[in-house]
Amino acid sequence: MHIQLDNLTGPEIAALLQEHLNDMNAVSPPESKHALDLTALKASDISFWTLWQQQQLAGCVALKQLNTRQAEIKSMRRATAFRGQGIGKLLLHHVITEAKSRGYQQLYLETGAMEYFAPARSLYRSFGFEPCGPFAQYKEDPNSVFMRLQL
Repeated sequence: MHIQLDNLTGPEIAALLQEHLNDMNAVSPPESKHALDLTALKASDISFWTLWQQQQLAGCVALKQLNTRQAEIKSMRRATAFRGQGIGKLLLHHVITEAKSRGYQQLYLETGAMEYFAPARSLYRSFGFEPCGPFAQYKEDPNSVFMRLQL
């Protein structure tokens, strides 16, 4: 497996991100859906990586700079075919390492409060993320869980 910086032009990533958006639309009310689409992920303050096993896309993750000391994890997704293979751990380890190398002091994320997101919340906690209040543009929302990792 290898992780690479991605320019978001391949059909595989478009399909994986559409699957991600479809799932978010199915489980999150519109006012609580914070997933970014392909165009939004191409913003200059976002870096995007894909994880590949041979020629198959296994997952993706993005890092959004909030300011010189803080960043946010966005669009972390594992492809369905790779469920149970530790893809989330690999992606999370990669993005934390990258955030540290860029000198960020805090790494934030927003995820859902619903049962569907319980495995993600558990993964984040296992890496040391702790609950926090809303950050950046977010507002208090009963459907969102905000987490922070001190780097």
